Amino acid sequence: MANLILRNLIKSYGTTEVIHDISLDVADGEFVVFVGPSGCGKSTTLRMIAGLEDVTKGSIEIGGREVNNLEPKERDIAMVFQNYAIYPHMSVKKNIAFGLRSSKLPKADKEKRIQEVAEILDMVDLLDRKPNQLSGGQRQRVAIGRAMVRNPAVFLFDEPLSNLDAQLRTQMRLEIKKLHQRVGNTIVFVTHDQVEAMTMADRIVIMKDGYIQQVGTPAEVFHKPANTFVARFIGAPSMNLLSGTLDATTVTLDGGQAVTVPSVAAIGSKTVLLGVRPDDLHAGSANPIMSGKVVVREPLGSETLIYVETASGEIIAKADGRTPPEVGEIVELGAAPENLHVFDAETGVALT
Repeated sequence: MANLILRNLIKSYGTTEVIHDISLDVADGEFVVFVGPSGCGKSTTLRMIAGLEDVTKGSIEIGGREVNNLEPKERDIAMVFQNYAIYPHMSVKKNIAFGLRSSKLPKADKEKRIQEVAEILDMVDLLDRKPNQLSGGQRQRVAIGRAMVRNPAVFLFDEPLSNLDAQLRTQMRLEIKKLHQRVGNTIVFVTHDQVEAMTMADRIVIMKDGYIQQVGTPAEVFHKPANTFVARFIGAPSMNLLSGTLDATTVTLDGGQAVTVPSVAAIGSKTVLLGVRPDDLHAGSANPIMSGKVVVREPLGSETLIYVETASGEIIAKADGRTPPEVGEIVELGAAPENLHVFDAETGVALT
């Protein structure tokens, strides 16, 4: 196991810079997830760590050793790709053993290592099967096993679950999380799925257009987003954002409703966006901050999402799943002051 350090990392293709001076410290044994929309630079960053892309400027350290000029096989990393890339003519055992092809371990030690990995991944009974006799989740476990058998310092996962169906993705998320808890290796995981990021990561790195927008625990990026991009990207449905004007601790929305907010960094009057997550905005609350007409309902069982047309715009809130308000009904919506967020309307930066 080892820590990973990115220092002022820049990647350019010709004159086009795609990764812009990013820095990050990943602790030994930490599970870090890079997340962001397509084209944000997360996979390019992962490929630079792996040695599959050259670094234009900056440095990458693994276990205290700079690896910029080292070949991938010299970096003590193992990578699991979106495509399983397992050999169809080989058995599960031979596919896993392929990860040790360049190892100088004695044959007996290789056999022992393969058996250990198979036991961890619950694949002992599958070792003699061919890939075409396996499910999608089992094939992905073979790819993970081939990486694990080398016992690398750092695991790199490049969207390994995106080819699986919804049920298998949920199952594999749990298996990878359990695997990390058992073996404790440092993991860097790339995905475009914020649910994967929230459920698996110790810390999340949120990227956009080659820049890091925020680094934090799942709770931090959800409850304390650094800017409107993070507020919208993390959480489903995304955060409601309403335009208004800030004066001290009062935001007057464009519809005329005055809302008291926590203390903010800005001083005086300023154009802002008031943010509140649907999870924190409830119909029939004892602390109403606005009202409006229900235009759409989405039943989710124990709760119902309601889309409400207010004087300040349409917003999404939560209602009781058993007795939700009817479409066309006027409802009062409330949220605790500590769950309200204020953002600079021009820069998008959080002010609370």
